[in-house]
Amino acid sequence: MKNFYGYMRVSTIEQNMERQKIELLRWGIIEQNIFCDKLSGKDFNRPQYQKLKQKLHEGDVLVVKSIDRLGRNYEDIQEEWREIVKGKKADIVILDMPILDTRTNKDLIGTLISDIVLQLLSYVAQAERENIKQRQLEGIAIAKAQGKHLGRFPSPIPDEFYPVYEKWLSHEHTLKSASSELGVTVSQFRTMIKKHKNQ
Repeated sequence: MKNFYGYMRVSTIEQNMERQKIELLRWGIIEQNIFCDKLSGKDFNRPQYQKLKQKLHEGDVLVVKSIDRLGRNYEDIQEEWREIVKGKKADIVILDMPILDTRTNKDLIGTLISDIVLQLLSYVAQAERENIKQRQLEGIAIAKAQGKHLGRFPSPIPDEFYPVYEKWLSHEHTLKSASSELGVTVSQFRTMIKKHKNQ
């Protein structure tokens, strides 16, 4: 019996995958057959993806909203695609790119066109990942140059926190202005408040 599976992915826990889920449910995938990872697309070492792949058998269909949700590494995407389509003899449907539907266009020209589109989109997915990394590195360099603290705020809480905190309590500071004076983000300032209250 042919089974239909959906796969969703976002890079971080904070990101929302509701849009992907809506598309998969609309397509007809039942919720228990939808697998999701909240991990980078740099490789395929993702627990839910691996679990899904083990379930795929000949004739089954894997549905993904877009190629970059499947992965962001050019060579790995090609390899996974071949393993699923040629090795497992299952099909793949990419909702945002109807030409990438292995159930159709199985003649030589159709296969050639699909392969070219897959290679192009895999390249774009990897290039976008590299651009994101580059933008992050540039952002970190700028923040460091401006003396901003990055990452988790160290313990103990620095002395300069307390007068700013007092001003914030008396409404002389907003969260934003207090954070700015300390050279930290709003979420880091909140973490410091929480630590202070716990102490």
